[in-house]
Amino acid sequence: MATLQQKNIILVEENSAIETLRNKPESINRVENQSSRLIADAEKIFGKGFVQNLKARGMDRVESRREGMRIFDVDGNAYLDCYCSAGTYNLGRKNPSIVKALKRAIKETDQGNFVMISREKAELAEKLARFTPHTLDCVLYTVVRGEAMEAACKLARGYTGRSELITVDGGWYGQTGFAMTLSERSDKKYFGSLIPDCKTILFNDIRAARKAITKRTAAVILEPIQVENNCRTVDKTYLQELRLACDRAGALLIFDETQTGFGRTGEKFAADYFGVLPHIMLIGEALSGGLFPMGAMIFTSDIKNFFDVHPLIHLLTFGGHDVGCRVASAALDVYEQTRPWENAGRQGEKLKKKLEAIVASNSKIISVNGIGLLLALRLEDAEGAAKFCRSLMNHGIMVKTGEVAKNSVIIRPPLILTDQDVDEIVAGIERALRSIINAD
Repeated sequence: MATLQQKNIILVEENSAIETLRNKPESINRVENQSSRLIADAEKIFGKGFVQNLKARGMDRVESRREGMRIFDVDGNAYLDCYCSAGTYNLGRKNPSIVKALKRAIKETDQGNFVMISREKAELAEKLARFTPHTLDCVLYTVVRGEAMEAACKLARGYTGRSELITVDGGWYGQTGFAMTLSERSDKKYFGSLIPDCKTILFNDIRAARKAITKRTAAVILEPIQVENNCRTVDKTYLQELRLACDRAGALLIFDETQTGFGRTGEKFAADYFGVLPHIMLIGEALSGGLFPMGAMIFTSDIKNFFDVHPLIHLLTFGGHDVGCRVASAALDVYEQTRPWENAGRQGEKLKKKLEAIVASNSKIISVNGIGLLLALRLEDAEGAAKFCRSLMNHGIMVKTGEVAKNSVIIRPPLILTDQDVDEIVAGIERALRSIINAD
């Protein structure tokens, strides 16, 4: 156990690192010893392509400590986390209340038996029913996003007795079978035939939707904000009409809110923001504040009828583990107490206006898009976006390019963002742009 003196030294070092970051000159001076060795080992173990991909985006750093808005690498450099592990850390890194709940849970319980009921599973389900939009009262716990998508597609097909799944162009849903089939990604060609009877229609085109949705359609699946596609945002009227088209055809409407959920849009969920309810909603690891792998499929009680007759169609050994349920329950308490979506709305509007001012005065960035603290900068091409990410990392801001629109740079910081953090992001972007211009 660390002594009081050791703890004080750690605190002084962290404060010094943050102060250095805020008062730094044009870039961070990196010490290449530890990270270079570990990255070289990663090339041998995980593959050169993996490391080259990280280097292209400026993410060839080795994480060490994390706290609040920041991460620190093994060489002592600090970064303001605007990647947030794809929106997982909405409440910041290592939120004290959630950490406390995790420590207590480990002492008092374990994962439990995944086919049995426990107090932890039941209490979290009750909390989720109160927290999520009206009518979404039932839950199936998962570990990751892809599993939630698999469960939703199976449930939609089973409940409706139909096989056709419709999605919109530009989506990105994860790495598993249904998720990959429905996503817009060029690497699908390497894996042969994926899931049959899935088709894609144009995003935000209600005429195309009405024509495509028939009595053969089991479900229509989309992200209300396509984060990995330059934060392309659906129109409210389109969503309203899409829900009506699904209802007329007896099809289900599925929202993937893995990244938009838990306050990122300025409301609890995008469904709240747009005022349109889906039949099924997928939520991701922000459920547990990033402290434990935990996701879920939330759905209406009518759809649950299929599970009543076919209860074992989707089982996960670690889905709804008791430790994870306790952690997620503590995270929901923090969400309710702090209401971070309100801060996300305020700070997101402030940050977007400042970014729009940068766009107006700099030709390197074409546009800014998105809602709340889910924003994207569009550059001319993929290489320009990757170069911008590398420059931002060198100036203490961690971001990542989009997976679909590779010429976009996504800005999704924790929802605890302060005025000072907003100014720091803007200053970092301005310095990064100057560095690129000077290098050119």
